[in-house]
Amino acid sequence: MTEHEQHQPAVVSVSRDTDHRFSKPVVDEIVLVAGWGIEGDAHAGTTVQHRSRVARDPSQPNLRQVHLLHTELFDEVAEAGYEVTPGQMGENVTTRGVDLLGLPTDTLLYLGDEACVRVTGLRNPCQQINDFEPGLLRAVLGRAEDGSVERKGGVMAVVVSGGTVRPGDRIRVEVPAGVPEPLRPV
Repeated sequence: MTEHEQHQPAVVSVSRDTDHRFSKPVVDEIVLVAGWGIEGDAHAGTTVQHRSRVARDPSQPNLRQVHLLHTELFDEVAEAGYEVTPGQMGENVTTRGVDLLGLPTDTLLYLGDEACVRVTGLRNPCQQINDFEPGLLRAVLGRAEDGSVERKGGVMAVVVSGGTVRPGDRIRVEVPAGVPEPLRPV
């Protein structure tokens, strides 16, 4: 791999779990299914699959089919003494080289040669992060200069076109035309 290739946005790791657990085991590949999510993952479906959201209204559309998290967050929390590795924060796709949190809503992320997801919003970090590692929630929530809450737990997306995604796959970012709409928690 050339130095130039090392700096291109890429998939670092992929994870899925058939059960609703906080962390997801790392696998060799995942298969994305358009409008559904990840084959074999507990959060796949056209309507909400997260237990707390199902309890409120099971008919809501599933805007959280795929969770993407940047490895740069692992580097950041390591400075605060936390060791986090791919899949441990429940993400399906671990990335490097993409400013996920800075993307506007509806950005398309092309993962490898076939798959494409549309970013729907920010993951809202919850208490389960502290259950995984006490104090980690504070490290993934920050304060912006204007005093607003910064959510650093990655982004959520829906599958636009299916395909197989593997570590090492390149990521291509397509920002929507027009005035960018900032990401909000979904």
